[in-house]
Amino acid sequence: MEKVLMCMSGGVDSSTAASILVNKGYDVIGINLKLLEDVEDEGVKSCCSLKDVEDARHSAFKLNIPFYVLNMKKQFEDKVINQFIQSYKSGITPNPCIECNRHIKFDEVFYKADQLGIKYVATGHYAKIEKDNETGKYLLKKPADKNKDQTYFLYMLNQKQLERLIFPLCDHIKTDVRKIAKKSNFNNYNKADSQDLCFIQDRNYHEFIREKTGEEEQGDIVDINDNLLGRHKGFSKYTVGQRKGLNISVGYPLYVLEKNMDKNQLIVGNKKERLRKKFTVKNMNYIFVDDSPKEFISKVKIRYSKKEESAVVRRIEENKVEVEFFERQMDITPGQSAVFYIDDNVIGGGIIDKVYL
Repeated sequence: MEKVLMCMSGGVDSSTAASILVNKGYDVIGINLKLLEDVEDEGVKSCCSLKDVEDARHSAFKLNIPFYVLNMKKQFEDKVINQFIQSYKSGITPNPCIECNRHIKFDEVFYKADQLGIKYVATGHYAKIEKDNETGKYLLKKPADKNKDQTYFLYMLNQKQLERLIFPLCDHIKTDVRKIAKKSNFNNYNKADSQDLCFIQDRNYHEFIREKTGEEEQGDIVDINDNLLGRHKGFSKYTVGQRKGLNISVGYPLYVLEKNMDKNQLIVGNKKERLRKKFTVKNMNYIFVDDSPKEFISKVKIRYSKKEESAVVRRIEENKVEVEFFERQMDITPGQSAVFYIDDNVIGGGIIDKVYL
C-alpha cells in the first residue's frame, strides 16, 4: 500500500478526504499543523483551535489511522504572519492563506514527507489534478463542485508537487462530503467552514499590526486631482475598495482607490473611479508550461470572491505579465493574487503589482 501524509485541520473536508483515501486502500498517516498558540474560542471559525485538533484526532481515531501534531509555529510566524505585517505596512493587501499554502501546507509538509520517506501528500482542497498524456505534464483543474473551487489558492504549485499531491475531494460536492462524514461517524460532519484569518480572530488587522509593530505614520487623504480631503491613520487600516472608516463627507460615497507610498497619501474616489482595466502581475508561476506565449487570452480571477473575467495577457519580462481586461473591473488590488484560467485549467498566477488608471 502507498503511504500518504494527510493534512487534517479538524474540518469536515480534510476528515472526509482521509476517509476516501482509507477506503481506496492507501496507508494514511494523519497530521495536524500547529501554527499558533492554542486558540480556545470555539465560536471562532478558524482552523487552529484546540477543538479543531481534537476533531482531527477524533476522525483519525474513527478511521484507525496514526495521527500526529506537527509544530509549525516558527515557520508560520516567519513566512506568513511577518510577511502579512510587512505587506500591509508597505501599502499592499496580501493574501496570507495563499502564502500559508505555499510555504507551510506544501513546502514544509513535502519536506516532512521526504524526511519520512513518504511519496504522497493529500489535503482537503477542492481541486483536481490530471496528467496530460501528450506532454507528460500535470494539470491543475477546477473540481466537480465549482461552488467550492479552491484552485485560486493553489496556483503556486509546481510539477514536482503536483506529481505527488492527491486531492480526494476532486469529484465530490460539499453536500456529499458531509454525508460521507456523517456516515463515518465524524463529530465534525456538520461543522461550519473556516472563514476568518486564523491569527486575527476579530478581523481587526490594524490593531493586530499596531500591537506587533507600534503606531504607524499618519498622512493625507486626497482625491485623484490631489485635493486634500482629510487624514489617514496608517496604511494598514485601509484596503482598496474600502468605504467605511474614511470619515470624510463630500455628498457621495468615497472609496479607497490606491496608496501612494512615496507621498504617504491615501487616494480616494467615487464608485466610477474604482474601475480599472490594466495592471501588471509579478512572480508568475506557470503550472504546465515553461513560459507563457508573448500574448494570450485568458479568464483572470483577481480575488477569490470575484468571478473570472476575460483579459489579454502580455508577457513583459520572464516572470512578469501585463493584464488588460476586456471590461473595466472594480478594486484591482496590489498584493492580491491574479490567477489565469483557460476553461477548467489553471494556467498559473502571480502577485498583482502595478495598477494603471
